[in-house]
Amino acid sequence: MRADARRNYGRLLAEARTAFAEHGTDASLEDIARRAGVGIGTLYRHFPTRHALMSAVFQEAVASLITRSRELANSDQPCAALVEWLGAIVTHAGEYRGLAQALMSTCHDESSALARCNTPLREAGSALLNRAQSSGTVRPDVSIDDLMQLTNAIALAAEQSPDDPELASRLLKLTLRGLAKPSPSDGKPSPSGD
Repeated sequence: MRADARRNYGRLLAEARTAFAEHGTDASLEDIARRAGVGIGTLYRHFPTRHALMSAVFQEAVASLITRSRELANSDQPCAALVEWLGAIVTHAGEYRGLAQALMSTCHDESSALARCNTPLREAGSALLNRAQSSGTVRPDVSIDDLMQLTNAIALAAEQSPDDPELASRLLKLTLRGLAKPSPSDGKPSPSGD
């Protein structure tokens, strides 16, 4: 890439990051190009679709989530490690309005540019899930695809309630712990609460 093309690429990414944070992932691509000081054609040469731009913007966060999964991979509490990582996914998906919905809608679409986000996250999460299942702390019928959809659904629900910053955390805990009331003896859900 020529030096001017690299500069344009970097400015487009910076402006997209700002616009997505301020206006959500449906921010105007024309405004992003204008704020970056380039024409819309330049934006489309670098990022042929909105999902391609979104994927490029979120690669840093994806890399951070993958690094975190590796740090948690040898935890002596595999279930807690998985839960912590899922919480980080919810936090990440909630950073930009519209991201959770886009990730949900493209979760099985390998032709989408967002597969660059979804696929590595599924692989990282699978390693944590498999370890938790092997330890006997997570049911064997739980799939990483279900957990990824669940985390995005929680992020989407929280996005709709911006006045309740704790909603995502409460929903994740409720979902993972279930509705069972803890038994008085050990603080764990009663067996009937499966």
